[in-house]
Order: sequence, then structure tokens, then C-alpha cells
Amino acid sequence: MTRVWEWNRPVTVREVLEDLRQDRSIAYTTVMTVLDNLHQKGWVRREQEGRAYRYEAVSTRAAYSAALMNDAWSESDNPAAALVAFFGMMSAEQTEALRDALRVTALDGSRESREPPPGPEEGPSQR
Repeated sequence: MTRVWEWNRPVTVREVLEDLRQDRSIAYTTVMTVLDNLHQKGWVRREQEGRAYRYEAVSTRAAYSAALMNDAWSESDNPAAALVAFFGMMSAEQTEALRDALRVTALDGSRESREPPPGPEEGPSQR
């Protein structure tokens, strides 16, 4: 996924392969299999171009990271303790980034105020 995000456009297996070969030896079929697996899991979309596919990330790296954190947190039997432990592992820079993110979300208002209003047939008691 890192290479697909770095290209920031639809890429072919050959392009990813040549990029990876700058760092190490790797087979074409390995890259093709990994991109196919990412497609099967829904992390990339692909469009056929001639005999090859072009692969493109479905979401941003930030959205992917957020989904991983949310999955891990929701799996905890004690979410509050998990957050305390996670915050305890943060560097000073990460803690400051968290404070910035909290300030941004606080400027947007509370979670409830960001929910869309009920539809015409849906009243508050039907939620």
C-alpha cells in the first residue's frame, strides 16, 4: 500500500515492481499477487488497461490508519484502558498532533450536532 500511496495515481504492477527493485530483488508475480490480494480485500480498485491492470488506493493513508486504530480499539474489552495505554506510548510530537486533532474536532462541534437531521418519516424516537 505504501508504494501505491506514494505514486498518488493509478499504477501498474510493472511500475510498482521497478520501484521496489530499487531497494531489493523481488519477483513480478509477487507484486502482482500482493496487488491482487489488496484488490480482493477492497483496499485498491483496478481498471484494465490493455492486458494489464492499473491499481489505485481506495482510501488515503490517514483513513487506513484511522480504520486500523478504530478496529483495534473496538476489539478491546476495556476501551478506556486501551486508550490510556496508547496515549502512554505516544511521543511528544504525537501528543501534540492529538491535541491539534482534538482542537479541530472541537471547532466542528459535538458529534451529535454533526449528525444529519432526521428524515421526514423519521422522528427522534425512531432512531
